[in-house]
Amino acid sequence: MTTFRTTNFPHEVAVPGKGGVGESPLRPDGNLKVKGEFAYTSDLWIDGMLWGATLRSPHVRAKILSIDTTKALALPGVHAVLTHEDVPGRKVYGLDHTWDQPVLAFGEVRHHGEPIALVAADHPEIARRATQLIEIEWELLEPIVDPMAVIENPDELKVQERGGITRYQPVRLGDINVGRELASVVVSEEYEVGIQDQAFLGPESGLVIPAEDGSLEFYVATQWLHWDLSQILPCLGLREDQVRMTMAGIGGAFGGREDISMQIHAGMLAMRTRKPIKMMYNREESFFGHVHRHPAKMRYEYGVTATGKITYAKVLIVLDGGAYTSATQNVVGNAASLAVGPYEIPHLEIDTYGVYTNNPPCGAMRGFGAVQACFAHESMMDKVAETLELDPVLVRQINAVSEGSKLATGQVLHAPTPLADMLDTLKDMELPAAVDSSDIRNLPGGASQTTHGEGVYRGIGYGVGIKNICFSEGFDDYSTARVRLEVIGGEPVALVHTAAAEVGQGLITIEAQIARTELGIERVVIHPADNAVGSSGSSSASRQSYMTGGAVMTACQAVRDELLVLARNQLGSHGFLQLVGGKIVTDSGEVLAAIADVLGDQVIEQTREYHHQPTTRMDPVTGQGDSHTQLAVCVHRAVVDVDTELGLVKVVALDAVQDVGKIMNRLALEGQIHGGSIQGLGLAVMEEIQVTNGKVRNPSFTDYLIPTILDTPPQQLEILELPDPRAPYGLRGAGEPPTLSSTPAIAAAIRDACRKRGGTGNITRVPVRPEDIIRNS
Repeated sequence: MTTFRTTNFPHEVAVPGKGGVGESPLRPDGNLKVKGEFAYTSDLWIDGMLWGATLRSPHVRAKILSIDTTKALALPGVHAVLTHEDVPGRKVYGLDHTWDQPVLAFGEVRHHGEPIALVAADHPEIARRATQLIEIEWELLEPIVDPMAVIENPDELKVQERGGITRYQPVRLGDINVGRELASVVVSEEYEVGIQDQAFLGPESGLVIPAEDGSLEFYVATQWLHWDLSQILPCLGLREDQVRMTMAGIGGAFGGREDISMQIHAGMLAMRTRKPIKMMYNREESFFGHVHRHPAKMRYEYGVTATGKITYAKVLIVLDGGAYTSATQNVVGNAASLAVGPYEIPHLEIDTYGVYTNNPPCGAMRGFGAVQACFAHESMMDKVAETLELDPVLVRQINAVSEGSKLATGQVLHAPTPLADMLDTLKDMELPAAVDSSDIRNLPGGASQTTHGEGVYRGIGYGVGIKNICFSEGFDDYSTARVRLEVIGGEPVALVHTAAAEVGQGLITIEAQIARTELGIERVVIHPADNAVGSSGSSSASRQSYMTGGAVMTACQAVRDELLVLARNQLGSHGFLQLVGGKIVTDSGEVLAAIADVLGDQVIEQTREYHHQPTTRMDPVTGQGDSHTQLAVCVHRAVVDVDTELGLVKVVALDAVQDVGKIMNRLALEGQIHGGSIQGLGLAVMEEIQVTNGKVRNPSFTDYLIPTILDTPPQQLEILELPDPRAPYGLRGAGEPPTLSSTPAIAAAIRDACRKRGGTGNITRVPVRPEDIIRNS
């Protein structure tokens, strides 16, 4: 297998057929999903299967003194009841080899909803009823729920024996005492971000089928098959050749499927019963079955000159990771490295902590640590502008990075980064017309008729986000692709095989576009993702178009090279050759032969790994280092109408400018920007898991609110194509940056509306609550 670390631009290229890179072919799964005919994991079925169910802890923190499964086992229709004593192998698992999360709780439960026991039964209702018959004797313990208290006393306030702090990452640059001397004004504030849920519509589910030889076949919805496999095998005590994993239909992810959910549990039940096991969470259980976005508490202090130049920043970020490590260590790295955003600040003192508590476990979610930091650093830019009575856009432009600038970690931006110009473009976009108050549906509160325009003020706000693309800090991030070219029905057909998860982002469409572009053919088949091919990494970090796209590109190039050698052997040397529309063509346009005729009965197959540029760990003392592969910027302008008397908000417009390097598929790209922006809108004004002393109070879509189409405003988009020379086709990952900048832009617009009424507009927390608006209007 050949490994590539940078883009290989060969001398011989293919001219894309219909639906190549840069076009917008329809998604092959689109019609099925729209019609409700697409098979998701929750639709899986096989004759003779049993249903699995999970007993979860009603307590936040408690010792388990005893577990009695006698009554549950006696219930007719029950085939198995399992506890931690029945785990075949290792009793713990975890992302990044942290191995601290129990497969089933033993000794102590550390969060509300932690899994304790499993049941397999003939019917899902029997399985659920059996879980209620399991008797547990508890000793309740006082939960640790204040992350700031953990920072102050990590050795005493320990959820786990390893201590109270998951990771501490400082960043040091220059000397903030020098920065203080240069400052004319000091601005400070404390900020908070609540717990956001990924809120994917497809709940956790899957099917595990045992074979007579003891092997297992998994059909699951995950973001990374091979990473799941690395955790499943030691817990089930199986070898890699004993487990086959196939990606089933995924109903959204956004980071919530990076961690194991039902996979090991279903595997245990299948091994015990020797029957197929299906597990499917209901909506309430789904809220306990996956990690959430880390809540954050942050303190920021900026020194600024009278003209708006920031001279220093002193920052504290505390991320509450809940009971187990999950992705917290990496989220801390992201938050620390991007704590002050895409701005040049010469003197920095940043301290970022991830802590353990008995609150709900948190891990990966779209934006991955940069979202929390972005809300704070953009709110600070607005506070600086207000203090100095300057235009908030101008303050951002004065401090903006550009190509050649250094970030807080000392990493140099080698690719074009015209942030100041992007802000000008955004500011020049047409503003929406004044609200028509004659139709109450246009006002905050809508058809509920809360207002007829009195007390409603319009605000405008801006947000700038910078997000790392691909994995960081020295992780050997790679993706594998196998491409097979053969003649079927008289036409050349490419089969593309990767293990990459299609989580709704349109990856399978991009894979086919790349194959058409590199091979000059139209017919491309995408093989189902499974572990019969090498790892493609996670569908996260906005990395799949970059990484799996790069792997498909290089594998296709290897196939093309072999094909052209074959053609020269048959046709003689003709200098520069191209593949165009299924033909082999000279550079002068002469058609030499059809690909199908040259290939004949032969099959060309190549497998390639694609690795991005190496990164380094952040220095544990200074935080310095080239920790990121690529960085992408998105800027938003929000226009909101605010009922300052009732605290209601209507987002009227949410315009954006984003650099994507290369538009691979405009239709899919626009969908990503729209979707990311609206997820940021949700965090800004409505989405929050309510937790009281560690207990989740709103595990349902009745009480956990997410934006609908009625909350979605029009968006003007300006998409820039400034190629990154290190990336395949020059592209930049695009899925996450809009989620960062939309939230602070909306919060800034709410502040602006509050001040227009004469209030302070001191909004320091998201989601913004009605009482926050009323208190500051």
